[in-house]
Amino acid sequence: MTNLPVIVGFGGYNAAGRSSFHHAYRRTVLDSLSTEKIRSTIVSLASLMKLVRYENGVYIDTQEEALTADQVVEKYRSTIEENTLIRRIHEEHFDVNKVPSTKDMRLESDHASEFTLRRRELPNPVPANWLIEAQDDKTVKVTISGGVSLKMESFREFDVQSAGILPTGFKPQDEYNSRFHPRGLQLAILGASDAINSLGITWDELMSKVNPDEVAVFASSGVGQADDAGVGGYMQARLKSGRPTSKQMALGLNSMPADFVNAYVCGSVGTTGATTGACASFLYNLRLGVDDIKAGRHRVVICGCSEAPVTPEVMEGFAAMSALGTDERLAKLDDAETADHRRASRPFGENAGFTMGESSQYFILMDDALALELGADIYAAVPDVFVNADGFKKSISSPGAGNYVTMAKAVASAMSIVGEEAVKQRSFIQAHGSSTPQNRITESMIFDKVADTFGITNWPVTAVKAFVAHPLGPASGDQLANTLGVFADNLIPGIKTTEKVADDVLDKNLDILLQDRPVAMDVAFLNSKGFGGNNSTATVISPTIVEGMLEKRYGDKAFADYVAKRDKTRQQASEYDAKASQGDLNVIYNFGSGIIEDHEIIIGKDGVQIGQFVNKISLEFDNPYQDMV
Repeated sequence: MTNLPVIVGFGGYNAAGRSSFHHAYRRTVLDSLSTEKIRSTIVSLASLMKLVRYENGVYIDTQEEALTADQVVEKYRSTIEENTLIRRIHEEHFDVNKVPSTKDMRLESDHASEFTLRRRELPNPVPANWLIEAQDDKTVKVTISGGVSLKMESFREFDVQSAGILPTGFKPQDEYNSRFHPRGLQLAILGASDAINSLGITWDELMSKVNPDEVAVFASSGVGQADDAGVGGYMQARLKSGRPTSKQMALGLNSMPADFVNAYVCGSVGTTGATTGACASFLYNLRLGVDDIKAGRHRVVICGCSEAPVTPEVMEGFAAMSALGTDERLAKLDDAETADHRRASRPFGENAGFTMGESSQYFILMDDALALELGADIYAAVPDVFVNADGFKKSISSPGAGNYVTMAKAVASAMSIVGEEAVKQRSFIQAHGSSTPQNRITESMIFDKVADTFGITNWPVTAVKAFVAHPLGPASGDQLANTLGVFADNLIPGIKTTEKVADDVLDKNLDILLQDRPVAMDVAFLNSKGFGGNNSTATVISPTIVEGMLEKRYGDKAFADYVAKRDKTRQQASEYDAKASQGDLNVIYNFGSGIIEDHEIIIGKDGVQIGQFVNKISLEFDNPYQDMV
């Protein structure tokens, strides 16, 4: 039997809020929800955004007014809607009207110029037309004959002023002792904590059921940690007359979203890895986890990505490629004087480029046998993730053949598992949907051709980037979190920022949803296209289908026993959700505690025993090359 990789916990944060228990998903379909779900979504966001705090059974707002949950909705819903999803970049990130820059200047004079400097401020080498005279031990007088070149601090208005940024008022750095951590790693700590807390099973209980090396963490970021605390800081330090710190280089690496989880969240000594595939990075890491669980190499895998690329430097790099939607181009789309920042991302419509975002998404996978044993709540299964390159390319950033292959494989795989009818009648696509003119044509062409091949008509297509933008590496993690919400609520988010499907979109066999669609789905296809020819498509199966598969594999009694244990898991998980929705995120950050000392490691011929772990790491191996020796 092949192990079935099932998702048993998930969490994270993006422009829509907290991912666990479908809160972020529900922000994208807010107007289509029941009154009860609207209430829970708004109250959770109000707590996250520090608009209210929970005390003694009531919510207290910043004016010290006591409110019920319904009163929180009435008072703050419009504020929350305005300050979530894609919008104008908040000054918490940077001032879009005053982005720091420098100007090169050449000053010429017919007369000698004099000024004093501290000796340590002299340039090296001293220009030939500078005469230096000592004033004292620390100061010199400089006389310049002729001209001098200067770099002067300057400011400019940024061309791109919209992004998918975290809900206003939610500051990840304030949720734990985050000193020196780049924003992307702050989000990694919070996202992985949310995922683990969502399990409803303690990490110690989970580890008592598996060997320490049967756990893996695969996570990364696309461009690394690009702000001042990471790569951006040490690369700019000397040019800004500063110097790098001892932490910037290490914390800037794109493997840190996995390394931080191992070191400070779950304390794993199992396998770790960070695969990068540009905008498809999350699916690349998910593929590692899925393949390892199917092969039996691991029983528990944490897969994720975390990235905070809303910085002037990263955004300007993409803008230089004409990849981002500038304010000027957005305004031109609407024949308006100003850009509509809320509708900056318009997948499959008349659009002007993608919108940058920030996100952290982590998912906990188990093999099906372990999930049944523990009574884990199963949100979906991921039987396959496919990755293919484009072959020879004229432009490294242009799309190519690989995505045809990944989509076709994903559909064929799903049909072999759940049957043709389920795929034809009850599947949908989470499109890459980057909101570029090139993407809307090429991706729709792929979907339409695959649909035609497999006899699929009116294939529903959505794109979560319309709401949370494009955070690079974690983008397909946003897609997966949104998909789990679709399975839970039977409601596909429409691409509500797009008023009309563009005329050049090929959609003969597609149903590109522009409004929320209430419908039950059994299968989702997550599609991701990355610069350089990094294409990936994942097949995701609903929990309804998975439960039927498990009951058939293990029998009625074993499945009934599982359901009984799952009730307890759900109760424990709901207790975390209730507290998190009231502002207590229970961030897991074990710095300086639980460190494994050398004397706690006992090596025997049959295995390695490490102090804090119940089970050993086995050293008993069969020879796989028996026929060769």
